[in-house]
Amino acid sequence: MRGMPRLSQVLAPRGREFFDLFEEAGGNILRAADLLEQMLRDYPERADLAREILICEQEGDRITHDIIRRLNETFVTPIDREDIYALASALDDIVDFTEEAADYLGLYKIEAPMEQGQRLAHVLLQAARAISEAMPRLRSFEDISHYTVEINRLENDGDRITREAIASLFDTGIDPMVVIRWKDIYERLENAIDATERVANILEGIVIKNS
Repeated sequence: MRGMPRLSQVLAPRGREFFDLFEEAGGNILRAADLLEQMLRDYPERADLAREILICEQEGDRITHDIIRRLNETFVTPIDREDIYALASALDDIVDFTEEAADYLGLYKIEAPMEQGQRLAHVLLQAARAISEAMPRLRSFEDISHYTVEINRLENDGDRITREAIASLFDTGIDPMVVIRWKDIYERLENAIDATERVANILEGIVIKNS
């Protein structure tokens, strides 16, 4: 006679839904960061990519809402509820800040990109790729230290580039309005990179708790 299935086996399909959505969020973040990197690399010729980045932001909201809805409907979750909520929120923050940076380029009528802005977008793309590659390992709580260490390194690079970029704005004697506009854009890019580090820290905590 076969024994009764364990509760974790009964709930496995619903548990997998969270991991599916987290992987979907990781892919969406990578797409948004890739589009922003392309946009800044070839700006203003690729200013139209802002619309596609906005679609990524809307998709990120949809994924986050799906995660929260499932969280409210699921009695037993594969990882702690507070960790699911924190991870979903941090993932959504990355896309939100990415979209803000793209939007500001248009709102401020930026005519040409700053080299430091391009470098920050490239750092964000690398961090987004690391998140996207790490996310599938969450299903089995595999070691993700390779990715988290890399994201932390990239966040440090982003901080350094941002400091240098803002300092250079005040050193070159350019129009104060240009200084204000680019300072805002740099800060949005830095916020997006900082959010990738928050995701890395949350992922690391989840793996440690469940391994």
